[in-house]
Amino acid sequence: MSVRSQSSKPSESSEASHRAGFACFVGRPNAGKSTLTNALVGQKVAITADQPQTTRHTVRGIVHREDAQLILVDTPGLHKPRTLLGERLNDIVRTTWAEVDVIGFCLPANEKLGPGDRFIAKELASIKKTPKIAIVTKTDLVDSKTLAEQLIAIDQLGKELGFEWAEIVPVSAVAGKQVDLLADLIVPLLPEGPALYPEGDLTDEPEQVMIAELIREAALEGVRDELPHSIAVVVEEMLPREGRPAEKPLLDIHAFVYIERPSQKGIIIGPKGQRLKQVGIKSRKQIEALLGTPVFLDLHVKVAKDWQRDPRQLRKLGF
Repeated sequence: MSVRSQSSKPSESSEASHRAGFACFVGRPNAGKSTLTNALVGQKVAITADQPQTTRHTVRGIVHREDAQLILVDTPGLHKPRTLLGERLNDIVRTTWAEVDVIGFCLPANEKLGPGDRFIAKELASIKKTPKIAIVTKTDLVDSKTLAEQLIAIDQLGKELGFEWAEIVPVSAVAGKQVDLLADLIVPLLPEGPALYPEGDLTDEPEQVMIAELIREAALEGVRDELPHSIAVVVEEMLPREGRPAEKPLLDIHAFVYIERPSQKGIIIGPKGQRLKQVGIKSRKQIEALLGTPVFLDLHVKVAKDWQRDPRQLRKLGF
């Protein structure tokens, strides 16, 4: 079993050629995939929240290095689907796996391997050619004994299913431990070639989608038990405010927060509209940081009845 720590860095080849390619992180919902993507890119490109299933779009984070460009595809967590939305999310995962150069399987250090992990590992075993790295996330939450047991269990899981991990790497995205090492280990597995995105690009996600995700992240905070999957956000329009002097621009953003039932409206809006106001304040700060310009954010809450089960509504909401 090859477990990597900072002391066992791969050797530098004397003839360094440039590599570029795609890697995706898979794993159960809430296994730390988005947090890891953000840590590797060095900036927030994927939304993170404490509840599972926050990622619905494949966000590509782009890591620029002198020797390589690593494009990270962040997928929703693979899970046993209960709705049409769930089935579509799983289809996105499988399509992504078929197209990347490296697959990183995220397994939290603080949770024993369960049926969900085995379900994913079995699917991975059927993908023969693509190198698979086991990434043990959230190592800051456990002691060394628990971590060692988890590493052995993961090594064993690969053997049981008849494949070998290219690497097993313990990381903590929150504490910044071994994140650079993970990039060092993925790069040699990428094909040789020139950069695929311009220097400075951190994601190819359209701005409107990223803004909608930031609003959704803020809306989910504090109501995860009541509404974990019932919230969708659509940015209807983004327009520069007319008649503003060039040195004082203002961007007007109009967005709808969709929920499934009228009873959920009160939860999102809160007493005297206070909750929705906080959602606006929090997401506006993040949007301004993302765009580098002052923003006026206009939020409205709408009911889209049972949208997770309705193909027409799913299309309208971008799924």
